[in-house]
Amino acid sequence: MRTFALAITFAFVPAVALMAGCGTPQQPPTVQMSSARASVDAANTAGAQTFAPAETRLANDKLTSAQKAMGEREYAVAQRMAEEAQVDAQLALARTQAAQARTAADQARSAAIRQAVEIQRNASPAAAGVTQ
Repeated sequence: MRTFALAITFAFVPAVALMAGCGTPQQPPTVQMSSARASVDAANTAGAQTFAPAETRLANDKLTSAQKAMGEREYAVAQRMAEEAQVDAQLALARTQAAQARTAADQARSAAIRQAVEIQRNASPAAAGVTQ
């Protein structure tokens, strides 16, 4: 019986200690807040309001909520909102970069077509003054 009690104790005490550590963070999530702020700033600077307005709005709103939770010392909420803001900002930035890349590719394609037409026009016999 004593071994059973010891086994239960050794299994139960670490589990309780682990669960106690998984509660709300005791320290402010300053790293997550900084990362979220940097991601949101990067998305805003890249023009994400134009190319990914919904994601940008979500990121900004969640960052604001995280800042409010920090002020109220609700660190678990602040951490979660900061992490979500960072993910939303990263998605907004990725969509912005993809849209900008599509635009650049479209412009390059149009320029290549214009150049090919110009080359073809200049290479035609009538353009060279050659008559048959």
